Amino acid sequence: MGGIDPISLVSNLVIYMVVLLLAISAHEAGHAWMSYKFGDDTAYMLGRVTLNPVKHTDPIGTLLIPILSFIFGAMGGGLGRIPLIGWGIPTPVNPRKWSNYKLANVMVSIAGVLANLILLTIGIVAAKILMATQGFQIGDFFGQSMNPFAILVGNVMRLNLSLFVFNLLPFPPLDGSKILSTFLPQSFQPIFALLEQYGFIILMALIYMGVISFVITPFYYALIFILNL
Repeated sequence: MGGIDPISLVSNLVIYMVVLLLAISAHEAGHAWMSYKFGDDTAYMLGRVTLNPVKHTDPIGTLLIPILSFIFGAMGGGLGRIPLIGWGIPTPVNPRKWSNYKLANVMVSIAGVLANLILLTIGIVAAKILMATQGFQIGDFFGQSMNPFAILVGNVMRLNLSLFVFNLLPFPPLDGSKILSTFLPQSFQPIFALLEQYGFIILMALIYMGVISFVITPFYYALIFILNL
């Protein structure tokens, strides 16, 4: 693996995957819990209202692709440009059981990103505590330290911030598109139906063109600003 330290790579990968599993599990559990609160017990009966990653892990989207992307990123070069992406098993919901469709559609859709926002906030608090009591610097959370606590907290902040912003984008099948569709007139539904057919392809194209990174980057600057307060 050239100049890559295998032990460092494996340890960083383990920490990354632990945080990713937590972030995805919290996201999907948030959807399941909120849907249950609005009268739909579909996900609840399937045991999806839990942080247990076994219930939310997709072998390809949660394990294989993120692991390969992480390794390729560490290797650098052309392979290093492959973005770190991942997803969990979609949370099944039955809108017909919701007590208030429009409100439920918004709240269920936003519940996942709110769960990531909570984890992001916990990460920020942890980082501030480490900076105040252990002398950590902001750069330590973003690759300038091999301290496992710095790596863990840094991943908690980065991954949950990325999931928070990414899932609010108005492209199917992301949560943002479901929220937006609630407020648009019925005449826009055919457009959304068309986007749903090619939404994943569009997202992959935007990711590889760097558009998604461009959108998320200002939020990273905002995170650093908060850590500097």
